[in-house]
Amino acid sequence: MLPNKMLEETLNKKVSILLKDNTILEGTLSGFDEYMNMVLSDVEENGENVSRKVGTVIVRGSNVVRIVQK
Repeated sequence: MLPNKMLEETLNKKVSILLKDNTILEGTLSGFDEYMNMVLSDVEENGENVSRKVGTVIVRGSNVVRIVQK
């Protein structure tokens, strides 16, 4: 499936995103652009020794390793 098509189908749904630094962001996909930059709301960050709620974030598409719909 094409990445933009997958993101369209996942819009306003819960996702889990793995970043290059092994941080996992879990939240609702609120928007994205043609470069796969994404806006996530109600985000919880889970990384090494870190677990915190961070609200709304913008994720640069080039930092994303994996996107999973929850």
